[in-house]
Amino acid sequence: MRNVIRSVVLLLAALMSNAGAAEMIYARVGETVTLQPPGGINLQASYIYWKRNREDGPELAWRNTFGGKWTAPDEPWKDRLSLSGDALIIKDIQQTDFGTFVFKLDVGGGVISFTPYKLLKLTVSVNPPSPLLPGDSLSLSCYTQTLEGYEDPEIQWLHPSGMKMTESRGPLTVKATGQDNGQWTCVVTNDKKVTTAKVSVTVLDLSPAPLQPQYTSESWPLTVPCSLLAHISWEQIKAKDIQEVHWYFVPEPSLSPQRLFSLSLDDPLTWEADQDRGLCPGPHPKKGNLSLTRNLGREEDKGDYVCTLEFKNGATLNRTVHVKVLQIISSPGTELISGQQLNLTCSLGHPLTSDLQLKWFPPGRSSLSSLTSDRHPARLTIPEVGPGVGGKWRCELWQSDVRLTSAEITLKIEPRMSLWMLVVICSVTVIVILLLILVFILYRRRQVQLDHSDSFLFDHTGLLMWH
Repeated sequence: MRNVIRSVVLLLAALMSNAGAAEMIYARVGETVTLQPPGGINLQASYIYWKRNREDGPELAWRNTFGGKWTAPDEPWKDRLSLSGDALIIKDIQQTDFGTFVFKLDVGGGVISFTPYKLLKLTVSVNPPSPLLPGDSLSLSCYTQTLEGYEDPEIQWLHPSGMKMTESRGPLTVKATGQDNGQWTCVVTNDKKVTTAKVSVTVLDLSPAPLQPQYTSESWPLTVPCSLLAHISWEQIKAKDIQEVHWYFVPEPSLSPQRLFSLSLDDPLTWEADQDRGLCPGPHPKKGNLSLTRNLGREEDKGDYVCTLEFKNGATLNRTVHVKVLQIISSPGTELISGQQLNLTCSLGHPLTSDLQLKWFPPGRSSLSSLTSDRHPARLTIPEVGPGVGGKWRCELWQSDVRLTSAEITLKIEPRMSLWMLVVICSVTVIVILLLILVFILYRRRQVQLDHSDSFLFDHTGLLMWH
């Protein structure tokens, strides 16, 4: 009993110390609010009451010492009030709900009135409404209801990236970019208590371009990515007066752009090729896929690919994708004679950056002592090739633990002719020449015999006719 009395005394002291200090609660229309009684109040031997406006105002909820609960069943509170422990939960805040709430506690027959709660309206808006195009002016407003005699709260905006914007009670105005897309958060701080309100901003944009080049080879697929952000529909793009959609290509080392494709904006959307480079655009542009693909890359694919969307108001969305081609170059060629020197070079056409490395994979029968687990040079030199060098060679480009692409080349090694093979070849050549000479002599002799027989027949026939 003594402990109970002591707890009650301490509680009363805490209540008296908080008397008169109003707690500010900020909320938007339609939200759910929880009014928490002062900390430490959880005595089963006490009655709790929630009132409206003042100590003797309309009763909203109560809880007795036997665990019984009650909430106002009539309008405007019907089905919107509930108790969680001693906390009052108000669902679907209405315009008429903003105002004062009072928590009362009955301890041993003494009624104590706690600090009132001020439920104040929080208003957050975006102008103009989404969606926006990059370059549009974006205005974000966050206002709170103010009370005379009370200090205004601090208001600050958080960017979707989490960055804190300049503190301001007025509208926050920025030029919209693709990075501004997402959830903006208004942070209201009053007496170290923080209330947040989120608002969604949609900025029409393309998915970010790859941070690194796209790598391919003549034995590796080529993909040039370009797509709308996942939450953006083609209907939204169309509603902002899309005018043109193109793919451009700037080959290396040329600086002159070439237009590859144009998108016909009639329904259904169809791609029209301006240049035939064997690339295939995405089959479903209406679903936001604008990428280019080909089963295998080509040497002439290296360069910059630019995906461009142009709108009637002059706004432009574009993404540039760098494509690099890995090649294996064999000198003096891919067909060699055993004993020749071979130089193999695996290259992108320029020195590799420090984060890239090459890995050689010779034919299964070949063994090169120059290749170790940590040493794979861009250029391999084999002083004398043999039969084991022939076959498929593969060079892979890696970044950390990721294989970026690979290139392949097939070498054919012919055996070197020995002295005995040269003698045989020369002998066969001589025999063939002698046979040709013999045939020619026999042919000439046969021709002479035929000519002599014809002359004799003529003379004999002429003599008989004269007699």
